[in-house]
Amino acid sequence: MFADEATIEVAAGKGGDGMVAFRREKYEARGGPNGGDGGDGGDVIVEATHNASTLHDYRHQKRVVAENGEPGGPKGKTGKAGEDKTIKVPVGTVITDADTGEELADLTEPGERIVVAEGGEGGLGNARFKSSTNRAPRRSTPGKPGDERTLELELKLIADVGLVGYPSVGKSTIISAISSAKPKTGAYHFTTITPNLGVVQWKDIEAFVVADIPGLIEGAHEGQGLGIQFLRHVERTELLVHVLEVTPTVEGQDVARDPIRDFEVLCDELEKFNPELLERPQLVVLNKIDLPYAREALDEIRAHFEDEKGLPFLAISAATGENLDEFKDLLGQGVSRGDFGAIPPHWEA
Repeated sequence: MFADEATIEVAAGKGGDGMVAFRREKYEARGGPNGGDGGDGGDVIVEATHNASTLHDYRHQKRVVAENGEPGGPKGKTGKAGEDKTIKVPVGTVITDADTGEELADLTEPGERIVVAEGGEGGLGNARFKSSTNRAPRRSTPGKPGDERTLELELKLIADVGLVGYPSVGKSTIISAISSAKPKTGAYHFTTITPNLGVVQWKDIEAFVVADIPGLIEGAHEGQGLGIQFLRHVERTELLVHVLEVTPTVEGQDVARDPIRDFEVLCDELEKFNPELLERPQLVVLNKIDLPYAREALDEIRAHFEDEKGLPFLAISAATGENLDEFKDLLGQGVSRGDFGAIPPHWEA
């Protein structure tokens, strides 16, 4: 099961208490104070790692507690500090204080970490209170409590390219065709219920990451379909690819897929969720052109996007591999430059 959000309670360790003790040596019956300080409590730390891919573990582990510091000892010995507790989360995790709504961190690099709850300081032993006027203090202080807070963890996948489109338009098939990823697919809506990531090898670029954002539909920004659960992942992508398809009209059934209308609906959903998304470089891809009715509509669809919308457009077939090399080139060039740039007009499908 994919989990991209979780709520957990964290509690840092309490500081150990300071100790009241006196030297009791053979020839010093009235030795001075030597009670040691308590050890500091352990911190709770959140660290990003590539070894975790979901927040699933923290949907069940609701409370994370660091170790308490040990009390001070005789002969001025300081108590052992409590061990820190480190929470490992996927790269791309946003950490928010659930009570205040403050964003504490956005961990976008492996190894990046933040202390989310500080351990309490250890208490002072009586040796700390010795003075010229008080040579035998019997005073010590208790350790301080550690921080406690409730955190909201939210994972936003990080990818160079995001594929958006209606369910069953072939996004998962495209991922499997251009990368080594092998997402499960089926002939029904919402086959993909978890985002798929594919690492694509291309020419001078060592690799870039493509994400299949699961089925967006009209009303997604309000939670329809898979809704906001996966719209948040689009925010992490630098380039957007609209994957469209055309389907035939069956008499008596309203099943036709109109790519022009679908594009407008998807743009509207993206804008309502986050208007900045439509400012990113975008490519329009018509998939499944190996099907006769799709090829027949190709010229009209291409003219709409290239001539009327002024958008880069490419027709492909993920099933047969048609134009997939050109598609990978476009993505690679886009990742390298930061936009899709000028595309040769009217690439023939």
